[in-house]
Amino acid sequence: MTLVLASASPARLQTLRNAGIEPVVIVSGVDESQLDGLPPAELALQLAELKCAAVAARDDIPQGALVLGCDSVLDLDGVALGKPDDAEEAVRRWQQMRGRSGVLRTGHSLRDTATGRVAAATASTTVHFADVSDDEVAAYVATGEPLVVAGAFTVDGLGGAFVTGIEGDHHNVVGVSLPLVRELVAELGHSWTELWAPR
Repeated sequence: MTLVLASASPARLQTLRNAGIEPVVIVSGVDESQLDGLPPAELALQLAELKCAAVAARDDIPQGALVLGCDSVLDLDGVALGKPDDAEEAVRRWQQMRGRSGVLRTGHSLRDTATGRVAAATASTTVHFADVSDDEVAAYVATGEPLVVAGAFTVDGLGGAFVTGIEGDHHNVVGVSLPLVRELVAELGHSWTELWAPR
């Protein structure tokens, strides 16, 4: 059973590899700006569904593959925060987030290309941020890391020291909830362990 990951995220790819899965990566190329004004959980799910559908419709995917689309946003006070547009916005975000908590919401859409069936859901994980100083924010933004990730932070990179706690699935904060994907795989009539690469 082949899993196709409809995402350019190196963190998602590494998380799946660490879990024993070697996905085929095909980037969706979906314009994320076409959806606007939706609540964060709904936005994440609809973007994941768009990415999954775009890749599943291609001719070059392995026959009978499962296609996984994911999208993450940080829900801060009910506002969906994706990747910041520039360094100034990343600094403003961190000034808002520090010493507070947000909810990282990742939409997951899984399509069985053999049957056309789709299973989809959003995973939510609460993230507690450290009360970082202005100097720490400036230094972190200067690394460029916050500019390429949803919510302007990582938990598995340089931003890890600025996250004081997580309630829920840690993998979801990295970009893909392994327990949720396992449930979606089962919903489509397959077994998670079928996806493991031969050892």
